[in-house]
Amino acid sequence: MPRLIQPLDTGDPLGPLPQEFAAIMRPELPSLIKEIGMEVTRAYPEYARLLNGPNGTSIRMGVEQSLSSFVDLVAEPSSPTVLRDDMCRRFGRFEAYEGRTMDALQGAYRLGARVALRRAKKVGRSYHFSPALMLSFADALFAYVDELESLSREGYLEVQAQSDQQGEAVRRRLLHLILTGRPVPRSAIAELCEQTGWTLPEQVTLVAVRAPSGLDRISADHDVLIDPGDPQPHLLIPGPMDDARREMLDRTIPGGGAAIGLTVPTALAADSIRWARRVLELVDAGVIDDAPVILCEDHLITLWLLSDTALLDQLAERELAAVSGISTTRRERLIETLRIWLDTRGTAAQMGELLDVHPQTVRYRMRSLEAIFGDQLTDPESRFSTEAVLRALQLRSRGGQSLN
Repeated sequence: MPRLIQPLDTGDPLGPLPQEFAAIMRPELPSLIKEIGMEVTRAYPEYARLLNGPNGTSIRMGVEQSLSSFVDLVAEPSSPTVLRDDMCRRFGRFEAYEGRTMDALQGAYRLGARVALRRAKKVGRSYHFSPALMLSFADALFAYVDELESLSREGYLEVQAQSDQQGEAVRRRLLHLILTGRPVPRSAIAELCEQTGWTLPEQVTLVAVRAPSGLDRISADHDVLIDPGDPQPHLLIPGPMDDARREMLDRTIPGGGAAIGLTVPTALAADSIRWARRVLELVDAGVIDDAPVILCEDHLITLWLLSDTALLDQLAERELAAVSGISTTRRERLIETLRIWLDTRGTAAQMGELLDVHPQTVRYRMRSLEAIFGDQLTDPESRFSTEAVLRALQLRSRGGQSLN
């Protein structure tokens, strides 16, 4: 803090304080500290409780150090402030540990500055301080308080950052525990919920995200559990996916590339994320049309029919065994005609338009199918199995070899 070379009792312009000013201020410190303590504890009752608690001595030492350091800097601008800086950061850390904002501490600092300025005015009248000197004192004092607040904020943010990191780690662990897909002791989940302040919901909606897509954690609602670092990023949303949640999701995944699973009881969360991830696989395979956000509920039949491709192969071999000995070209024509008939139950003319053949050709093929399959086309259960296989094969054909 540069010093002013003018004498104390002149009316010089606003500037830094002269070193001699420290000698006048120092004797005032003991009573000033007591006065500031009384004013602060009256305005902020929480600090009165702290001063009477186990940390009271440390707090008083911090206040004394802050005021003494100001006087020391006036006397010698190069005076070290290591102890003061450490105490101020401790104040900030303490506020964070107590779960308070910085508002009370900032208010206490500024109230202390006003008390100090009031004392300086009183002393100034005895020493005939000039208005310019008093303005310099006020300017230096409040600049000093800004320093104290800044140091305390550093400590406060340090604890917050650590707390956020630890909290996110516990929330990720909670998410993994919910998604294990096997019986987990409810006490284990309850313990993590208590640590994070997260309320275990009755229902959840899981969202699968493509790995390259960016996740904006800040845009997500606070009660959403996220693991952006997982090779298969995902979110757990408490409750159903309503309009507000959908808007939140658009902000959280600005580039899209997500599949919204079904809303299920929390115990079935693993199923919801499994279905959502399967939808993304089917999108990548070309079976399901791509979109920024895809709803699993729009593709349930597809998910079901393609849930086990190895089993589909076995079913197809069984259900289509009747045409296995026919030439490839004829077999493909008959199967396509059978699929259209099962889909539409249309007339020969209607099916002919879809197949781009003459109605008479359709009638010929249908007679052949009836002869080949026999009761398999008239028995409801057998017909359903055949139709399901043909639908699944058609879906899989859209994905080429990637689903085989």
